Amino acid sequence: MPMPQRWTLTGKIALFAGLFLVLSLLSVGSTLWISWNLEGGAAAVNEAGRLRMMTYRLALSSTAPGRASVAQDVAHMQDSLELLRTGSQARPLFVPWDSTIRQRYAAVRAAWKQLAPRWLDPALGPPIGRPELDHFVAQIDALVTAIEHRLDFWTTVLHAFQMAMAALVVIGALLMFYAGYLFVLDPVGRLSRGVAALEGGDYAARVDVEFSDELGDLAAGFNRMAEQLQTDHAELENRVRQKTADLQTEQQRLAALYEVSALVSGAQSLEELSGAFTPAIKRIVGADAVMLRWTDEAAQRYVLLAAEGMPQAITEGEGCLLAGTCHCGQAQTDTGPQVVHFHKPGERALGPGMDEPCVEAGFATLVSVPVSTQHRLLGEIDLFYRARHDDDPAQLALLETLAGHLAVAMEGLRSAALEREAAVAQERALLARELHDSIAQALAFMKIQLQLLRSALKSNDPARVEATVNELDAGVRESLADVRELLLHFRTRTREQDFEPALRSTLQKFELQSGVQTRLQFNGHGQPLDPDIQVQVLHVLQESLSNVRKHARAGLVTLDVSSLPSWRFEIRDDGLGFDVRQRAADALAHVGLQIMRERAANIGASLSIESTPGQGTRVVLELPQPAPLSATQRPGRDADAESAHAA
Repeated sequence: MPMPQRWTLTGKIALFAGLFLVLSLLSVGSTLWISWNLEGGAAAVNEAGRLRMMTYRLALSSTAPGRASVAQDVAHMQDSLELLRTGSQARPLFVPWDSTIRQRYAAVRAAWKQLAPRWLDPALGPPIGRPELDHFVAQIDALVTAIEHRLDFWTTVLHAFQMAMAALVVIGALLMFYAGYLFVLDPVGRLSRGVAALEGGDYAARVDVEFSDELGDLAAGFNRMAEQLQTDHAELENRVRQKTADLQTEQQRLAALYEVSALVSGAQSLEELSGAFTPAIKRIVGADAVMLRWTDEAAQRYVLLAAEGMPQAITEGEGCLLAGTCHCGQAQTDTGPQVVHFHKPGERALGPGMDEPCVEAGFATLVSVPVSTQHRLLGEIDLFYRARHDDDPAQLALLETLAGHLAVAMEGLRSAALEREAAVAQERALLARELHDSIAQALAFMKIQLQLLRSALKSNDPARVEATVNELDAGVRESLADVRELLLHFRTRTREQDFEPALRSTLQKFELQSGVQTRLQFNGHGQPLDPDIQVQVLHVLQESLSNVRKHARAGLVTLDVSSLPSWRFEIRDDGLGFDVRQRAADALAHVGLQIMRERAANIGASLSIESTPGQGTRVVLELPQPAPLSATQRPGRDADAESAHAA
C-alpha cells in the first residue's frame, strides 16, 4: 500500500505562495499584454488617420502641374496600408483585428487598388472626382472607427483586469492570512494551550493533530510527552501513596516501640510488666486475645504470667503448660514468630486434641512469638485471632522487636533482683566483717578476762579481782562504743552529686561520740564520685577515725579534702602517734589497718599512713584521676560556692 502524500508546512506555504505568484504574474502579464495591444492599437489609429491625410495630399499632388510627388505619395500610401496589415514590433503598432476591422480594412484595400493605378496613370481612366475621393475617405474613417471601438473594448478589459488584480491582491492576502492561521497560528495556539494546561497540572491535556506537517509532528510529540508525564506522575503518586503508607506504618511501629519501651522501663516487677504488656500488645497488633507465658531453663514448662481477652476456662486450665501438649509452648529461639491456622469445625485437626479448646472459643489463628535474649528462651507471646490472619512480614517483624524489648526488660528485672540479692549478701558480709573485726575481738578479750576473774575469785585475791573487773568494765564500754560506731556507720548515706554533707555528718557523729574536736577543709569542685566509691571512701575514713578514738587520745582531728586534679583525702590528728615500722611488722594483728588497705584497693585508690610517736598520725587516701566527662555529663555547680569549708 503506497504511503499517503505528506505535505510539509514549507510545501503548503510554497504552494499557496506559488499559486498567488502565478495568478499575480498572469494578471500582470495580461495587463501588460493588453496595454501593449492598446498602445499598438493607438498607433494603428494614428496610422489609419494618416491615410486620410495622405489621400487628400495625393489628390492635390495629382492635380498639380508636373505630378512630381504622385508616385512617392502612392508608395507612402501603400506602405501605410501594408504597415496596418503586418504591424510593427518596434513602434509598436498592431491592429486589434476582429471581423469588422478585417472587413473594413479589406474594403479600404479594395478601393485603394482601384484608385492607386488611376493616380499613377491618368490615362487608365477618368480623373478621380470628389465623390469618389470622399467615399474612399469614408471607408478609411469607418476603419478608424472600428479600430477605436476595438480599443475601447480592450480598455474596458484592461480596467477589468486591473480591478481583478486588485481583488486578487486582497483575496490573496486574506488567503495567506487564513493559511497562516490554519497551518501555523492555530496549531501553535493549541500547543500553547496544551503547555498552559500541563503547567496547571492537567496531565490529561492533549493537542488535536489535524495535519502531518512539522507542527503536526510537534503536536504528536507534545501528546507523547504529555502521556509520558501523565504516566510518570501517576507512578509518582502511587509511589508517594505507598511511601506515605509505609511512613504511617513505620510511625505506628515507632509509636508502638516507644510505648512498649516506656512501659517496660517503668515496670518494677515481673507481675507489673506482664500485666501492662499484654493489653498493650493486644491493642497494637489488633489481636482478639493475648497470653504471655514464662518458661524454665529447659523450656519444658510454660507458666502463664498474664492473659487478656481469653476465656476463663482456658486461662485456668493452662496456668502451667507442658511443652508439646498444645500449639502454645513450642517456641524456639531461632525460628521467629510462627503462625498457626486452626481447623474449622468438621475438618481434620492438626494434632490430637491440640486446637479444640481454641476452636471452641472461636479462634481461627494463633501467632506465637518467642521471647528470647542471647539465644536463651525466656517465654513466648501467644496472639489469638477469631478471623483468619495471614502472614504480615512487617507485623511479624514488629512483634519480634516488641518481644525483644520484653525479653530485655525481663532480663533486666532478673538482673536487678540478682543485684539486690548480691547487695544484701554484700551488706551481710560487711556487717559480719565489722562485727568480727571489732565486737568479736572485744568479746574474746572479755572471755579471757572472765577466766582470769574466776581464777582470782578461787584464789581469793581481791587485788586481782578488782583489776580484772576494771578490765571487764573497760572491755564492755569498748564493745558498746564499737556497736554505736557501727550503727552510726551504717546509717550514713551518700548523695550522688555532693559528697560534702556525708563527710560533714561523719565528722559530727565522731565528734559527738568521742568528744574530739573536728575540722573539715574542702578544696576544689571536681567531678562527682559514684555512690559506691563514696561508700568505700566513707568506710576508710570511718575506720581511720575509729583508730583515732581508740588509740590516739587526740584533741583535734582535721580532714582535708581536695577534688582537683583527683580526689584526695587526708586525716591528721595531734594524738600519741605510733611507730609505723613496728605496726607494719604486726599488720596481721591489727586488722583495722588491713581492712582500710583492702577497701582502698577495691576502688583503685592508694593509702599511705605516716606517724611518729608523740607527733600524731597522718592518713592519706588518694583516688586515681578520673576520665574527662562530656558536656552533657558534667554536673552543674553553684558559681558562688565557696572554695573552702571549715568545720
